[in-house]
Amino acid sequence: MSGVIRFFFRIVAFVSVVALTGCVGPIASPPDKIAQALNLGAAENTGEYIIGATDEISVSVWRNPDLSITVPVRPDGMISVPLVGDVKASGKTPERLADDIEAILDEYIREPQVSVVVTSMNSHEFTDRVRVTGAVEQPMSMPHRSGMTVLDMVLSAGGINPFAAPNNSMLYRVVENEVVAIPVKLGDILNNGDIRTNYSLRAGDILTVPERGF
Repeated sequence: MSGVIRFFFRIVAFVSVVALTGCVGPIASPPDKIAQALNLGAAENTGEYIIGATDEISVSVWRNPDLSITVPVRPDGMISVPLVGDVKASGKTPERLADDIEAILDEYIREPQVSVVVTSMNSHEFTDRVRVTGAVEQPMSMPHRSGMTVLDMVLSAGGINPFAAPNNSMLYRVVENEVVAIPVKLGDILNNGDIRTNYSLRAGDILTVPERGF
């Protein structure tokens, strides 16, 4: 099981425990952990794409169509390229993989020019998503988009339901293998226009909106 998937199950388990202990309310992380998590912002989501297992990639070699192929990345992270043989693809950017293939092909053809395009991003189907659970009209998982905020996700879920305690909402984010719980004053955002906790989202974030006590 990959590290990313393990982190996902860890955060889901953590959120489940919080939900089961809702009578005492969610517990926020220490201020220094929250600051670290918020400082990450959405920056890491705007970087280059990293190839993963099950992605499908197209390798094109200029003036050598017989060496150009479209292949899936195997579970071991490798692909097979004519003349090159097996080459590691997982964990690399398309540009880095193209450079690696060029370096090997340089032994066989003159000044090879290789381009790599990801045609199917299967490995990021679940890791590049954000989720909202709890007292919203439609709990959901949706693809992360650049610029997405807490409010965007809640509105996409149809808003809160009549039983919500929105100012007790919590945003859960994995930082260096640790789940950080960030308080969100969702009621203030929706009712007062106070957007101080309308945080930008990162892929993998989970927002929980608890029900109020009766």
